[in-house]
Amino acid sequence: MQSVFSVARLHLAALFFCSCIIVGIFIAHWFRILPSIGMAGIALTGLIYAITYRHIANSQAWPVFGSLFLVFLLHLFQGLNTDASNIGEYGRDIVLQLPFLALVLGFWLLPALPSRYLRWLWLLLITATLVAALGATINYLLHTSTVNEMYLHSKVMPTEPDHIRFSLIIALAIAAGTLLLAHGAVQPKWRAWLIGAIVALALFLHLLAVRSGEMTFYALGGLAILWLVLRKRRWKQAGALGAVLLMLPLLSYLAFPTFRNKVYNTQEDVGKVKQTDASEGKNFSIAARVYSYKSALAVWQDNKWVGVGKADLEGEMAKRYVKLYPEMTSEFYIMPHNQYLYNLAAFGTLGFVVFLVGMFYPAWWARRKHAPLLLAQYVSIALSFLVEYTLETQIGLAFVVFFLLLALQGSLPSDDNDPTWRPA
Repeated sequence: MQSVFSVARLHLAALFFCSCIIVGIFIAHWFRILPSIGMAGIALTGLIYAITYRHIANSQAWPVFGSLFLVFLLHLFQGLNTDASNIGEYGRDIVLQLPFLALVLGFWLLPALPSRYLRWLWLLLITATLVAALGATINYLLHTSTVNEMYLHSKVMPTEPDHIRFSLIIALAIAAGTLLLAHGAVQPKWRAWLIGAIVALALFLHLLAVRSGEMTFYALGGLAILWLVLRKRRWKQAGALGAVLLMLPLLSYLAFPTFRNKVYNTQEDVGKVKQTDASEGKNFSIAARVYSYKSALAVWQDNKWVGVGKADLEGEMAKRYVKLYPEMTSEFYIMPHNQYLYNLAAFGTLGFVVFLVGMFYPAWWARRKHAPLLLAQYVSIALSFLVEYTLETQIGLAFVVFFLLLALQGSLPSDDNDPTWRPA
């Protein structure tokens, strides 16, 4: 068995399945099952290793993987707090949350991937992101006036994947590319290409003008400045980076109509939040989010400890909308665009604490390790949770769980003797 399922072959299979997930995120609209194939493949590869070698490769890191698995158990046990009429919705949620089972199990059982494989996967992410950005840019140039007008009505240009997840992926790809350059993990002949890709993605992020991705981008930039000042004492580099981060939005405002229109729309949107009549703000993204936040808090206040159950949340939200915003019709009801409030209302205070511990314990575990990619992904996750229910879509889950575990790979014990930086 070991001659057939050698560690090298299993690692090669894992590389293939990881590539399926990365590529699948971008083509899920046409090949929806590809990310799922990749996740199932990683789980199967890990199981084959454990059975063949009768060994759990990362058994000593069980608290890290166990904490993430805890998130899946939280969803599983919500069946005890689900109305019988919504049991079908409960089943669909369990299927949706399977990445917390399949990916966690596979990466726990399988030895950490070789460093060169990790670098290839991060470069694949950068390449796929650049290709997707190019496609969106071409579409924008073909429909410039139409797309520009969309930004005045709380809409954005079409992208694959959806614009919110795409903006977060762009920010992570920029961080990954920057770290690969900083650690000399790219061959000299590819450095110019990678620098050009980072610049192009940063510019496209501002052309796309999605608040989630830009917030993550500038938060990571701010952390980079602090690191350069406090740890490296590189004042000139910190100053240059700070100047770039100050100039980018100004230049984008002048050069990109999408960015400029987004600023106008955001100002108008914020103004709608202050109005007492919800019928005026229901078509604006920020105002609609605020209405959903207040409705979710009302649900939680009536069910503080164990929540209402995720499958029942939509019905409970509708009741609060009727009570708080009677002038609003049901087609404008939305779920809370905040993962923290979403889980607080669904799982209650006790479940919410379990979720926070399960989701963020790996960051605590890696606090003394050199893991800048893991930090970048956690910044992205934590900020996206403030404005989106990221874990309630297939692509959002793939983005959060897979890239979190991929970043963790670099911090796991490995006998790889590769002298080049191991992405972590």
